[in-house]
Amino acid sequence: MSFFGKPKYSKILIKKKDIPPGLWEKCKSCKEIIHKKQLEENLMACPKCNFLYPLPSAKRIESLIDEGTFVEMFADLISADPLKFVDSKPYNVRQEQSLKKTGLKEAVITGWGKISGLDIGLAVMDFAYMGGSMGSAVGEKITLLIEFAVERGLPVAIVSASGGARMQESTLSLMQMAKTSAALGKLRRKNLPFISILTNPTTGGTTASFASLGDVIIAEPKALIGFAGPRVIEQTIKQELPEGFQRSEFLLEHGLIDMIVERKDLKDTVHFIFDFFMNNKKKLKKGNNGKGTLKNLKLAKSII
Repeated sequence: MSFFGKPKYSKILIKKKDIPPGLWEKCKSCKEIIHKKQLEENLMACPKCNFLYPLPSAKRIESLIDEGTFVEMFADLISADPLKFVDSKPYNVRQEQSLKKTGLKEAVITGWGKISGLDIGLAVMDFAYMGGSMGSAVGEKITLLIEFAVERGLPVAIVSASGGARMQESTLSLMQMAKTSAALGKLRRKNLPFISILTNPTTGGTTASFASLGDVIIAEPKALIGFAGPRVIEQTIKQELPEGFQRSEFLLEHGLIDMIVERKDLKDTVHFIFDFFMNNKKKLKKGNNGKGTLKNLKLAKSII
């Protein structure tokens, strides 16, 4: 029997360091924990599994256009409310709320800038503004950009992210499908290339108009692309759809798009395509004076 009692130990409370909220993100696909700064530096693509988060239009422009060269155009154009449309809330209230939420006046940013030194016209849609819906102002901004490109002899790229035509504007929004398509006809008659870039999601009237009219159509991996949603189609045709239906990989396999490009490689790919088209367009005008092969000239002419 011990004559000594058990030593007394005082409890030591260890305080956990406070971790500021919003520093980490749990990937929706692979469930890995990612530092948000790392996610942002990787253009909102998971560094573990490459799952793509929505990329705001300003960040998209920053990732594509050379630093300090982008000039925004038609920034003050916004949709009117001639129908005084009200669903669960008035249309003008929805517009005000979207402005406060995103800082954007409309669902698309248009302008021109340089991509690896080459001048291009660029429109970037933003799904965060009313689901990237195409109203009269969106159609007008895209049309004006294309007409500007026709005047200046610039190629055009449009990054689509949209739920389709804006129901609050009824027929006015549907008319934008014809207007933007007609503008692209002018671009084509000038032999100026148009690259359509489809992101997740690109649906409805946007898909049924300018988004499907690219000389080259590029999609991001696993992007949802289509007119009606899969559930609506299944209910209409009374059939189960194939796995991956309306995703980029399925559409590439069936010839509806030309290529799938990772977000980090998009700038180099777009520049390569535009550079090829524009350089061969110049050669076609000057004639084949020993530069390039006849095969390349025929290929360029057939595409542009």
